[in-house]
Amino acid sequence: MTEVLREDTSARRKIIEAAREVFVDPGYAAATIKQLAAAAGVSVQSVYFVFGNKPSVLSALLDVAVAGDEEKTATLDRPWVAAALGAPHPLGQLRIQVHHGRLILERTADILLALRAAASADEDAARLWQINRTQRRTVQEHLMVGIVEKAPTVDLETAVNVALTLLSPETYTDLVVGAGWTGQQYEEWVVNTLAATLGLDRTVKSRR
Repeated sequence: MTEVLREDTSARRKIIEAAREVFVDPGYAAATIKQLAAAAGVSVQSVYFVFGNKPSVLSALLDVAVAGDEEKTATLDRPWVAAALGAPHPLGQLRIQVHHGRLILERTADILLALRAAASADEDAARLWQINRTQRRTVQEHLMVGIVEKAPTVDLETAVNVALTLLSPETYTDLVVGAGWTGQQYEEWVVNTLAATLGLDRTVKSRR
């Protein structure tokens, strides 16, 4: 039994790793279980046995990419969220949460854009895209409540909406992939833009 579980875990990891490549190119809608199995080096039956269907593979890929590991800990229960909320000053909190937001985008931007592209024609992709959008808003709302508690003049809705726009897969890809910014340059720009928009510290200068 232990050996079977080990094999299942190994197959699961291989399939998830292969899914990033296959779902980005040729794309989620065009990808088949057969292509996914071939890229993972497993049988088609293994994909069905471990995941059941293609949407479940995509959901697992997103979970692992967002977390950066295969732990079942939710984003809001991650240590970095507690560290951000525990920062004594709003700008300090902002720096922590933007840093980790950038790290998440490094792992997920290409997957999310592939998911968005598939959402217009695939019902399962559309559902997962909407779930992800809701999850991102929930995380930003939770974090920005902490900012407002430290800086009561900040408008919560504005803070959430601006953060979601700046920390979106679209904005990240346009600047880092398209314009050639480094991840650090992008991160500092997000911090500076958010701080200025929310009136946290208008003297912060970008190093770019």
